[in-house]
Amino acid sequence: MKFLADENLDWQIVERLRQDCHLVWYVAEMQPGISDDVVLDLANQEEAILLTSDKDFGELVFRLRRIASGVVLIRLPGLSTISKAEIIANTINQHNVELLGAFTVITPRAIRIRRLEN
Repeated sequence: MKFLADENLDWQIVERLRQDCHLVWYVAEMQPGISDDVVLDLANQEEAILLTSDKDFGELVFRLRRIASGVVLIRLPGLSTISKAEIIANTINQHNVELLGAFTVITPRAIRIRRLEN
């Protein structure tokens, strides 16, 4: 699968997904400091699912009705980076088909997947 990782994600998460043979562009390696609008545009141009821990993307997608190929919002506070990477990788591997065209939230207790209406 193709992903665009927002710069707010730890590089270990990006590396873990690359180990699983996912194509992952990483904003921190490309254009650090770009706006959320540009990040979302990049993900859409590449038909990549956006990985982020920034809740502002929920507002862009739902309130402002910005089109998205898919967004995975990561809400895993207090966990080690290695634990986060494993949870994210497992979620992607188990739900990969469902993630495209959806807004997904990963929390320690649940995975919520909501289809986007474009």
